[in-house]
Amino acid sequence: MATYGFTDKVKITVKAGNGGDGMNSFKAYKGKPACGPDGGDGGNGGSVYFVGDKDMHDLLSFRFKGKYFAGDGERGGTNQCFGKSGEDLVLKVPCGTLVRDFESGKILCDVYEDGEKVRILEGGRGGKGNVRFTTARRHAPNFAQKGVATTPHVLLLEMKVIADVGLVGFPNAGKSTLLSKVTAAKPKIADYHFTTLSPNLGVANCFEESFVLADIPGLIEGAAQGAGLGHDFLRHVERTRMLVHVVDISGIEGRDPIADFETINKELKDYSEKLAALPQIVALNKCDIFGAEENAKRFRKKYGKKYKIFELSAVRGEGTKELLSAVYEKLQTLPPAERIPADEFFFEESDNTQFEIFLDENGAYVVVGGLVDMLCRNVVLNNPDSMNYFQRVLKLRGVFKELEKMGCKAGDTVVVGDVEFEYV
Repeated sequence: MATYGFTDKVKITVKAGNGGDGMNSFKAYKGKPACGPDGGDGGNGGSVYFVGDKDMHDLLSFRFKGKYFAGDGERGGTNQCFGKSGEDLVLKVPCGTLVRDFESGKILCDVYEDGEKVRILEGGRGGKGNVRFTTARRHAPNFAQKGVATTPHVLLLEMKVIADVGLVGFPNAGKSTLLSKVTAAKPKIADYHFTTLSPNLGVANCFEESFVLADIPGLIEGAAQGAGLGHDFLRHVERTRMLVHVVDISGIEGRDPIADFETINKELKDYSEKLAALPQIVALNKCDIFGAEENAKRFRKKYGKKYKIFELSAVRGEGTKELLSAVYEKLQTLPPAERIPADEFFFEESDNTQFEIFLDENGAYVVVGGLVDMLCRNVVLNNPDSMNYFQRVLKLRGVFKELEKMGCKAGDTVVVGDVEFEYV
């Protein structure tokens, strides 16, 4: 059986539904085949939403499917009946998921709370039926409007764990053991590096109140540049309000505890100045091992005035109550965690007045742009009224004038969307 690891970053393609086309139809009674227009409007396309779900813990479900499309609106009906709107696409994500535009990297939203629903893409508008185009002079319009077609967009989903306290430190420092002692969490624990391959969350109770701790996978030197597992999981520390820095004070693995402490702090600073500025409480772990007492004295001598330091044995549970009390007291002085603000970003929509002209390999003048997209929706080639409207818009928007500037002469071929004609 295949197994999949923790997934906290995925790329997906989403698309809102197209608007349904308007209906071009006429009432018909027995003996009276055409009794006036009665074409209804097309339905609107479905929109794309993201919803926070506290029961989801990672983005694994998005690994098996990369494209998500909302439903298209249905075509308008006869007797002025509206087409059915397309079904909305609702994607559930873990609380604390950032939704980014893949190309620019801009943040579209931060789905922060359980049940929070955010619309990312709006469905295309349905086209108007021919009954909408009746005027005092035009009693039987024989054309209808097409629905707005939407375009797919590539998004990056990036999960950032929401926790009050982050446990950081070198691999095998005892973070998972500490988490298991102070909360009901059951992380994998073993005596080798990188036992923890994903952030583990636990709820600690202190003075009849609770707060969330996150065991962040072990960092090593170079983590901020992508070494080890650090680059993948440092983002999960960004949500925390404070840090508990777990240090293997025994030095049993041949490393200097002070150097370990300084290395991790340097990695936090290299990744983000904000992380380095978070309040820290230091937990000197494995104090029950021979040689730890001397190292603890050295550590206190160097950092005792700057940090609150607690000596403990996570395996035995010694010193954990005092550590939890200090963490609780510190949290009372800190502001609550805040959602990450969205960037000012909007998906580009075609400008109905914009156009460009270029010469293709056959020497034809090709007109493209938002103006052409609008005309493609509104012009029916086999209807004289619609074609008159088409010619009038090209003249008013300066398309003919621009063609002449580029050297277009009578008899040259001009292509506008699906329409190809000789310039006169």
